[in-house]
Amino acid sequence: MAEGSEKKWLTAITDVRPNRIVARGYAIDELMGRITFSQAIYLILKGELPGPEVGRLLDAIFVASIDHGASPPSALTARTVASTGADLNDAVAAGVLAISRLHGGAIEEAQRTYLAIAARMDGQGLGEEDAARAILDEMKAKGKRASGFGHRLHTKDPRTGRLFDLAGELGLAGRHVRIAWAAEKALAAQLGKPLPINVDGAIAALLCDLGIPPEIGNAFFIIARVPGLVAHVHEEKTRMKPMRKVDPEDFIYDGPADRKLP
Repeated sequence: MAEGSEKKWLTAITDVRPNRIVARGYAIDELMGRITFSQAIYLILKGELPGPEVGRLLDAIFVASIDHGASPPSALTARTVASTGADLNDAVAAGVLAISRLHGGAIEEAQRTYLAIAARMDGQGLGEEDAARAILDEMKAKGKRASGFGHRLHTKDPRTGRLFDLAGELGLAGRHVRIAWAAEKALAAQLGKPLPINVDGAIAALLCDLGIPPEIGNAFFIIARVPGLVAHVHEEKTRMKPMRKVDPEDFIYDGPADRKLP
């Protein structure tokens, strides 16, 4: 800011001047075609340009959450609003607003749990399993549920293993992935039954390892889910009668049969 300027607030995100747009110090036109959208998201959120390995992992995270059918609250909300004749942006916004603590909001809470376990390890010199057991016992005593584990549909979330395997292949599986596995084991012992890490819990561990703060963890679910919401809104407007009652269970999938990548 120039000395003596009367402007009162600062931003370090994007600088826009005549014929030039600069994001975190990089000219947008120079980034175009040279980095992926996921790398650009990391850049705009974290302030530094990540390597291609981080971009690949973030790509996988976004693909993992791009859609989960017509029954989740965000899709149902978006479809219901679209059925009223609302514009695309209104219906998609309504779907985003349905993403909250119990739907898509588990990433931030799981991150905070993993970070608390890491802090206990550092503060008391404990291993992953002992620290996880201590934190989860304290949470149970307070009546707090551990987010990022179990699923209403999947007994073993197929996305979890793929994300962790890819992170390992890319050399990005770190401390918080180990903590997540330790927490899964401690939680099973506490409950007397397995409660596997779900996709939110996996994403939370990977975001912690990438240095993403929990305050913006849920943004990764929101960013991922928007294309799916757009698809649901468009389908609602083009295939369904307006002003219908959207039943969360009374639907049949009639899309393509299972197919393999070439």
